[in-house]
Amino acid sequence: MTAGERSPIAPPPTQTPDLERGPRATVERDGVVFTLLGTAHVSSASATEVEQEVASGAYDAVAVELDAARHVALTDNERWAKLDLFQVLKQGKMGMVAVSLALGAFQQRLADQLGIEPGAEMRAAVNGAAAHGLPLLLIDRDLGVTLRRVSASVPWWQRPALIMGVVASVFSREKIDPAEIEQLKQGDMLEATFAEFAERDQGLYAPLISERDRYMAGQLERQVLALPAAERPTSVLVVVGAGHLAGLKQELAPPAATGAYAAAADLAELERAPRRPVLVRALPWLLVAAILLGFYLGFRREPDLGLRLLLEWVLINGGLAGLGAAVALAHPLTIVGTALAAPFTSLNPLIGAGFVAAGLELWLRKPSVGDFQRLRHDVTRARGWWSNRAARAFLVFVLATAGSVLGTYLGGFRILDGLLR
Repeated sequence: MTAGERSPIAPPPTQTPDLERGPRATVERDGVVFTLLGTAHVSSASATEVEQEVASGAYDAVAVELDAARHVALTDNERWAKLDLFQVLKQGKMGMVAVSLALGAFQQRLADQLGIEPGAEMRAAVNGAAAHGLPLLLIDRDLGVTLRRVSASVPWWQRPALIMGVVASVFSREKIDPAEIEQLKQGDMLEATFAEFAERDQGLYAPLISERDRYMAGQLERQVLALPAAERPTSVLVVVGAGHLAGLKQELAPPAATGAYAAAADLAELERAPRRPVLVRALPWLLVAAILLGFYLGFRREPDLGLRLLLEWVLINGGLAGLGAAVALAHPLTIVGTALAAPFTSLNPLIGAGFVAAGLELWLRKPSVGDFQRLRHDVTRARGWWSNRAARAFLVFVLATAGSVLGTYLGGFRILDGLLR
């Protein structure tokens, strides 16, 4: 059965967990036994079980549902303290890091309610592997790629609702229903995060679950089965969310007709961030061309009309971008600088008002070491996004960008209306 034929909700594993053991399955291929241990991301019992399994001496290697970035986040308590926001801004990753913080805030809220640290079972696997000298295999896909593929799977008209859902999940103080918590115990943390505010349809299920099932199977093939027989571990403990257990078992043990390493052959495709359609990539440039054409036609018809259209563009675009920075409680000079820059940055798709706003804010209010040390916990509270200078830089970026985008469309429609009169 292909990923597209599965139900949008991952079925529970066929194995029935007892009071002491979580769901698990065994796959044997090419002389290697893979023990797939399905864990609950919100259960302290799962963390204890992982510790016991790793310490049992039955395994030669441990594989975990982590990518390199999440492994660092889990093991390096000073990660946020080392964050260079100017580099993040320069590399164009402010939006992605902001989304990661937002998702982390939801997970932390869930953990606070249940009294367990996010990813405790993965931390137990990582620490156990190190303590017992076992190779640690990181088999999950990069979070950034997964998020971009999630975005691409959602129709453009639904993306604003998805973004607003992320924002709502950050500021919501509502406790999660006990029935939902029980469902999360059989799911995946990323799926759980999005399930807070998005329908579990096939569009989200594929990049969040089924693609990652195939990706993790491919990584196990690449990192274990592709090794020379003499160098392969013979028994591997694979620690994954229970929601991945059935799919990973299916992908790791494909029919013989599909080839020896069918999943590994697809890794390059699954690691590729989706390329936007040509029309979507050209849209910002077409919009700029249309606005500039509007100014030209206005001045050509009547200089006063051209001046009025230009003034309205500056006021609308700059005003809304500056308002976004003001809502984020940016420095007064940041607000002024953003309002002055936005009418020009909106005519250049290569640089946005949010970039200028965040740069000014970081220059005027450089975050302290304490801001970075508190960042992970401050973003779990609405007030923390405004009181923490590092978090506020992200907020300034997001809100100034949103204001400028809104101003671009409203200003564009205003130019059109002026030309049609």
